[in-house]
Amino acid sequence: MQSVVLSTKMLCKTFSNQGLQQHVLKNLNMDLYKGDFTIIMGSSGSGKSTLLYALSGMDKPTLGEIQFEGKEISKLSHDQLAVFRRNHCGFVFQQMHLLDNMNVLDNILTSGLLVKQDKKKIVQLAKELLQRVGLLEVSWNKYPSQLSGGEAQRVGIVRALINSPKIVFADEPTGALNSASSDSVLDIMTMVNDSGQSIVMVTHDVKTALRGNRIIYLRDGTICGDLRLDSYDAKDNQGRSEKLKAFLTEMGW
Repeated sequence: MQSVVLSTKMLCKTFSNQGLQQHVLKNLNMDLYKGDFTIIMGSSGSGKSTLLYALSGMDKPTLGEIQFEGKEISKLSHDQLAVFRRNHCGFVFQQMHLLDNMNVLDNILTSGLLVKQDKKKIVQLAKELLQRVGLLEVSWNKYPSQLSGGEAQRVGIVRALINSPKIVFADEPTGALNSASSDSVLDIMTMVNDSGQSIVMVTHDVKTALRGNRIIYLRDGTICGDLRLDSYDAKDNQGRSEKLKAFLTEMGW
């Protein structure tokens, strides 16, 4: 039986805009399981990114609870949440947010050395991860401006993994990439998940969603659908695609 890594209880998020209240998340209850590749989908404004930011401790909910491995994190201070993110979470964004004045290796080490003190071990781990995602050694001393979009996103993935996070959060990680680079990044994310890494990814792209083994569909800040799939298998892509498309049609996609 899978263990719960993250859970929410009656989660609410409200924004105020010129005196008007916008209820983005509404009494949302959810369990996320260790080792799952969870995809969060929904139309624009459904609360996908807001939910991701709340789950990862980047934003605090208005009401309700978020528990990480049974411990409530929703009432932590901003400083405590920063420590939580640093120790337990990895992040991959649509925009890579690499530091322009640092080369590939230093961009990764900057994150790794915040948590671990042994620089030699961090350097070795960074190199192993870079090799694992297929970024050639000739690129390790390059600066972000010298990388392609796909190469930069590979660096972003390694940076997300350098601290051995319990869970990786990804927000439209292929949204700024061409088709070939997108497929390459998705292959890496699938490989990472196959090793046991828990992933939560927001996407509006059906091809990206096919990589997940669980699809959660949001509408107006509530969960209106939850689809379970087998682990991704490229050989069964047609059957998988048909199941997902039927589900999304039912959701009104």
